[in-house]
Amino acid sequence: MVRVRFAPSPTGYLHVGGARTALFNWLFARKHKGKFILRIEDTDTERSTRESENMIMNDLNWLGLFWDEGPDIGGDYGPYRQSERLHLYEQYAYELVKEGHAYFAVYDKDDPKKVLYTTTQEPTDGNPYTVVFKVPENETVKFDDMLKGEIEFSTEHMDDFIILKSNGYPVYNFAVVIDDHLMSITHVLRGEDHISNTPKQILLYKAFGWEPPKFMHIPLILGADKTPLSKRHGATAVEHFRKEGYLSKALVNYLAILGWSVDEEIFDFTQKIESFTPDKISNKNVVFDYQKLEWVNGKHMRMLTTEELYNQFEEWRRYVGAEKEIPKEVLEICREKVNTLKQLYEFALPFVDDTYEYSQEYVEKFARKPETINIIELAVQKFSQLDNYDISSIEKTLREIATTLGLGTNKVFQTIRGALLGRLVTPGLFESIAVLGKEKTLSRLQRTLEFVKNISA
Repeated sequence: MVRVRFAPSPTGYLHVGGARTALFNWLFARKHKGKFILRIEDTDTERSTRESENMIMNDLNWLGLFWDEGPDIGGDYGPYRQSERLHLYEQYAYELVKEGHAYFAVYDKDDPKKVLYTTTQEPTDGNPYTVVFKVPENETVKFDDMLKGEIEFSTEHMDDFIILKSNGYPVYNFAVVIDDHLMSITHVLRGEDHISNTPKQILLYKAFGWEPPKFMHIPLILGADKTPLSKRHGATAVEHFRKEGYLSKALVNYLAILGWSVDEEIFDFTQKIESFTPDKISNKNVVFDYQKLEWVNGKHMRMLTTEELYNQFEEWRRYVGAEKEIPKEVLEICREKVNTLKQLYEFALPFVDDTYEYSQEYVEKFARKPETINIIELAVQKFSQLDNYDISSIEKTLREIATTLGLGTNKVFQTIRGALLGRLVTPGLFESIAVLGKEKTLSRLQRTLEFVKNISA
């Protein structure tokens, strides 16, 4: 059975690069009816936190990348936190010493960097010590990468390396070998920045007499300057995009097409499981395009039914603590002009916030014009008399106002638009007036009338 793992270090947020690695592992497991394992590599005692671990798990859950085994749900191969597996690392490190593949390095307790001596017997003199792996001389380490083909390294340029630190914690390259073997991991799909770690890991597999998993090293996500994506390029945390109102399926969709050749650009990743094969992943680095991500998100938003959009919006609103509730009918008329749920909230806000301010553009282009008072006064009169308050009647009324005053429809429409919503870019004017309703329309026209008279006085 195929068994893959995503093994983040809980030292911060879930990076979009990590999320993409998790996605490819998830797709590979699902394609082969295998298992997707979440393992927490928390051996960095100074930086690892349970809070970060929870954040990472929450983000993976939000993305829909659910795991089959992990620290929260258990499984047959646990524990799934490295900090709970220290006895295993010690056991196997000592086994390597016993078999002649490693040794103890003893340090001066007053000068921790000074090695006093090395030995194959467990030290008992009270000085701190590490376990060091003995790199074989003049060997060629080869492995067949699922994406890059055959890669080889010579041990000529490799030094002996620590596998167990003096505090009893393993180094990364040792822990990952022990864990992957004991958890029966069959395939390791990870970023290509791990290629340099692979020869050390293969040497450890060989020393134990174990069969290594198949490796696949995925090109990195870059920023616009072609360096690895980091904070200097902008936000990189999954949590950031969630707060900004991106849909989880849209973000996963975008991460999937970053390097994966698939027939279409917009899709639900859960329906692409059968299409996923490693040979369709590009061997070239890819650039994270924030504008393309927003475009993809906009496409996904417009695919939702009104009910789905409302549910997603409400979930986002609760997550970020946005105060104002937005009715479904307002969301529906606003959705076409925005690409994220945050943009949708900001665009819809004037419909539910009667304390809206007038944009500078509206004030300068329309509110200060001499004909504005006449337009608004006539609108108040006409809308007051309107019995059938539907879109058709609203449009007919506005056109009548333009004809009566001998003004262009654009001048009338924009004057009323800004009067009702404070800005000149809104959803369709007739739909907006219908959604506001007669009572709110009239009260806002009166409010604007007073504002216009004040600035004209």
